[in-house]
Amino acid sequence: MTYVIGVDVGGTFTDAVLDDGSGTVVAAKAPSTPPDYSQGVIDVLEVLAAQLDLPVAEMLANTHHIAHGTTSSLNALVMGNVPPVGFLTTKGHRDSIYIMNVEGRYLGRSPEQLQNVLGQSKSHGLVPKKHALEVTERLDRDGNIVVALDEDSARDSIRRLVDDGVSGIAVSLLWSFRNPVHEQRIRELVHEIDPTMFVSLSSEVSPRIREFARNATTIMSTQIGPGLRDYLGSLEEKLRALELAGPLLVMQSNGGAVAAAEAPNNAISTVGSVLTGGVVGAVSLGKQLGHENIIATDVGGTTFLVGLVVDGEPVRASSTIINHHPINVPTLEVHAIGSGGGAIAWVDAGGNLQIGPHSAQAVPGPACYGQGGTEPTNADANLVLGILPERGLLGGRKALDKEKAREAIRRRIAEPLGLTVEEAAAAIYAVQNAQTGDLLRKTVVEAGHDPRDFVLYAFGGAGPAHCAGYAAEVGVKEVIVPLGQVASAFSAYGLASSNIVLAAELSDPAAMPLDPARAEQNFDGLETRVREALGRQGLKFADIEIEREIDMRYTMQLAEVATSIPAGNLDAASIAHASDLFEMRYADLYGKDSGFREAGIQAITYRVRATGVLPFSPTLPELKSADSADSADARIGSRQVCLDGRIGYVDTDIYDYSKLAAGHVINGPAIVEVPTTTVVVPHGTTGTVDRLGNLNIVAQ
Repeated sequence: MTYVIGVDVGGTFTDAVLDDGSGTVVAAKAPSTPPDYSQGVIDVLEVLAAQLDLPVAEMLANTHHIAHGTTSSLNALVMGNVPPVGFLTTKGHRDSIYIMNVEGRYLGRSPEQLQNVLGQSKSHGLVPKKHALEVTERLDRDGNIVVALDEDSARDSIRRLVDDGVSGIAVSLLWSFRNPVHEQRIRELVHEIDPTMFVSLSSEVSPRIREFARNATTIMSTQIGPGLRDYLGSLEEKLRALELAGPLLVMQSNGGAVAAAEAPNNAISTVGSVLTGGVVGAVSLGKQLGHENIIATDVGGTTFLVGLVVDGEPVRASSTIINHHPINVPTLEVHAIGSGGGAIAWVDAGGNLQIGPHSAQAVPGPACYGQGGTEPTNADANLVLGILPERGLLGGRKALDKEKAREAIRRRIAEPLGLTVEEAAAAIYAVQNAQTGDLLRKTVVEAGHDPRDFVLYAFGGAGPAHCAGYAAEVGVKEVIVPLGQVASAFSAYGLASSNIVLAAELSDPAAMPLDPARAEQNFDGLETRVREALGRQGLKFADIEIEREIDMRYTMQLAEVATSIPAGNLDAASIAHASDLFEMRYADLYGKDSGFREAGIQAITYRVRATGVLPFSPTLPELKSADSADSADARIGSRQVCLDGRIGYVDTDIYDYSKLAAGHVINGPAIVEVPTTTVVVPHGTTGTVDRLGNLNIVAQ
């Protein structure tokens, strides 16, 4: 028997899903273990093995690969919990990372923050000026050497950084994406002085035009690279000691995995690894259910995540924003806010109830965990409202303390607002649903889509408790809660479903129509790079798929649009067709007739994405069919539950998911208890179990 395992390391829980390729899928959940998250990985693998009635070593000895996703890199960048690094750039250009192309004042800010001009600042610099040094060299825009690298002065700068104790050095020289020779020589000089020093080159991490974004991307990759290298190295060592046979893979922002040994070299590509796992899982499940337009939502312990699948394909982006800095990393477009099950409820100075973005995380956890947490969270409110069972989570393995939850809500929310504890808990539940609904609106409506044309998938430990509420906020009529064997570990299922995906890109600005030979040469070079990288992954592929695209824009504009380029030899006709595709895509994004061909069209960045298709594609097994729609045999009792503060507590039927079969129908209000999550079927809705064991919630 050969297994594929996906492991999703979140801030609060670590999830895992195992597939044997023969229809058996099992899932597990265990608390995360900061700061050493690798222990949580080992813990959840032990839970998986116990379900198979196998020793961990025997399970891992028969494992084809483990696909691993983690939020640790992203969390480190967002919270600024990164070690000091050095930055080397071309003489005269150091201050570009402090000027920030003016963008540093507004990128990533909400409309309300943009209106508060006096409250804006550029105090979020990436490195202190003493660690940002210059070297004498210069290339022109075509990559020709104008001034040779002064190696003696470069050595002096490198020694200053090494002596100051930096953990890595980021090198980003002017026009290096056209010719990397000087950057490569600087890396050699660094390793002559300190062979162990971590070095990132912009020509390898982000070979794109535009200085500020390229510098920021390279610096951030250097900030998390050493930590990622050490963490993955330690984890792989532990897994090898437990007889893991196959490779350890790491999920990337682009929706595919890469070998753990390769990941630190382009560490920035892993910052959205867990964020994309759920979207990949939604694509996989959508194929089984026949859904092409999907809103994928994941409410974990710390964050609320939203991604879109349109016409069967996940929506992609060529860049993202972290801490007000533009980051050049191809990614599945996922929006996130700090509004998970462990998000802390608080009252602001104006007397308004707020939820998040801060989270109680795994340590100390919500007040109801009884681990020292004193702040009220969504989980505490759900326990007081009767949504969560008092016997605890994980089938009772994670005890919950209702009195501690009530005390936290009373002291921090109820008394300041003049409410009862029950009213305050209902308010927390309502605000959580409203603000997650706002993110749905931003993600779907502002992208030009009608939410009523989509099916919403809800997963994560807390997603099923809130999904019907936030779906109603935007008018989505159908909600699918993926249950079956994956339940709240759906992102881990997505990781197990992922293939190897590698991307290479190169900026070579030119006006359209392009010289077909020049374009073909760029694509050939990029394809060679990704095929060589696939060969280093240590896996055999069932197939290799190559996609090509060019980021294009209208002349004098900054808005670039990724445009697909068909396979095969390029000629004048295919180049002209690419211009037409760009204009069609531009109109889709910005409105009909918003383009202006008379200004001219420019090709900026070439990109090749290679997918190494693995011989495993986990599919959810079908559930036994019920004799009728009557689900009475799965009802295990009732309790007082409040799902709407205007209605209050009502006697609510409680169902044991393990006793449900395909075709069973549940009328709301009802609670469906699963060992790893709790599903709310609200007033005026019905829940139907489908053939894969998912719960389909629709309005009556």
